[in-house]
Order: sequence, then structure tokens, then C-alpha cells
Amino acid sequence: MNFLKLAQTRYTTKTYSNQRIPEEKIQELREILRLCPSSINSQPWQFVFVSDEKLKNDAFAKVSFINEQRVREASHLVVFRVIASEELFEEKSKSFLSETGANFYRQTIKTKGEAFVRSWLAHQVYIALGYFLSACASIGIDSTPMEGILPEEYDKILQENDYRTLFAVAIGYRNPEDKNQPSFTPKKRLPLEEVVKNK
Repeated sequence: MNFLKLAQTRYTTKTYSNQRIPEEKIQELREILRLCPSSINSQPWQFVFVSDEKLKNDAFAKVSFINEQRVREASHLVVFRVIASEELFEEKSKSFLSETGANFYRQTIKTKGEAFVRSWLAHQVYIALGYFLSACASIGIDSTPMEGILPEEYDKILQENDYRTLFAVAIGYRNPEDKNQPSFTPKKRLPLEEVVKNK
């Protein structure tokens, strides 16, 4: 399937079947996330795959607001996290940032202040989200990106203070009766000429 077809058919899954994702596909997704692009190769992220049913259903689902059902039904939950501070980022990135990248960070990003740095770091994780959703679709896995969670509660469950949760993605296989899929509910998008311009 070409990428345009994937874009036309991929959707945010609302209800899942109870089918589990094979471990080899999970390993493929883990490696895809490791290879995600980021500005200056900054990689300020951590991705946590939750496969344990008890942890997923008894802990994470309960702090996922309207997404509780999706978390419970999905095969896996993937938590997207960003490095907790610029100091940690600067220390960790010494091992992989190029000299050009490090100079760009010091001269262009860091000089704009802590709030800007935190926002910039989080933006890199959102780049990974787009990459991940596309990757899932390309190997026949359905997904639900979720900002409607309690990130601080996720962090308490994970107990890893070097990173903080931004959002999560439920992944699995759609319920054939899911009414959100395009065959039931066509996608509503702005007209091409309104969102894509030529100059």
C-alpha cells in the first residue's frame, strides 16, 4: 500500500478487538522509534511499551480519562516521554550530538530561555509521534494517540524521574464494528487549496 493510501485509510481507533500484536511487530516498532528523526539529532525522549495486562488495566487505564476503555482494550500502551530538564539533556547529548548540533543548541535554542528549551524538547517527541502513527499503519496496526490522560499520574506509575510523560498511544487491532473507521465515518478534512499553498 502506498503512503497516500495509508493516509486515506488510517484513523484514530475508538474500539479494539482482543487480538494481541505479535512480539516481532512490537520489536519492529521499538526499533522504528529508536530511529525517529529529531532536530539536530537531539533524541530527548523515552518510549515505554506497556504490555502487562494488569499494569495497563489496573493502573494506566484508570488515569486515562475518556481513553480508559481504549487503554483496556488495546493490545499495548506506548507512553511517550520527554527528558525532564535541560541540564539532563545537555549531559546526555554530549555522547551523540555533533559539534554543529551542539553549537546550534547553545546559540539558538538555549539562549531563548528555559521555557523555550522545554517546549523545543517536547516538540521533538511530537515528531516521533507522527513517525510512529505512520509506522503502525504501514504494518497493519491500529492506533489511538491520547493527550487525554493524567501525565503526572503516569509518571508516578513509571517511577522514572529523568523523563516526564507527554502523551500515550494505544495500539492494537480495531474492532470491525468501530464506527470511527472511514468506511463508517468519512474523514473530515479542510480543502486542499485551503491548507496547502503554492508560491
